[in-house]
Amino acid sequence: MTQTPTPPTPVHWKVVVDAADPHAQADFWAAALHYVFEDNSPLIEKLLTAGAVPEALTVVSHGRRAWRDLAAVRHPDDPYEAESGTGRGRRLLFQRVPEEKTVKNRLHLDLHPGAGRRDEEQARLEGLGARVLRRVEEPSGSWVVMADPEGNEFCLH
Repeated sequence: MTQTPTPPTPVHWKVVVDAADPHAQADFWAAALHYVFEDNSPLIEKLLTAGAVPEALTVVSHGRRAWRDLAAVRHPDDPYEAESGTGRGRRLLFQRVPEEKTVKNRLHLDLHPGAGRRDEEQARLEGLGARVLRRVEEPSGSWVVMADPEGNEFCLH
């Protein structure tokens, strides 16, 4: 008798972005992508009550307790852990780092708002604090290279 191998479980992942102000970056990207800001307050309150973490590691954001040096956003339709608020699908995590961004990103997001919506989306993103770095016109297509409020590049197609 031949056994059927168990298929491998997909690896859960997230994109982590270094930031000077993780909460401001999370707010920008939540608005830019129409994502939701993760609510980690139930876990944080549980850990504070148990004396497992000091209050100095937290701040109040969106009217609830949050981690001072971390903030994440997730797709609103993806699953998440109710106890911790941690997304289990498409998500971006912003972590505070002391150094400033100094070179071009090695990884960036490409945003695709849909046919004929680039100009409208560009204006909306600029209203959120993004800025245009350059426009690219190539035989393979055209797009706008933009930067988020901390200077991280992304492309708008």
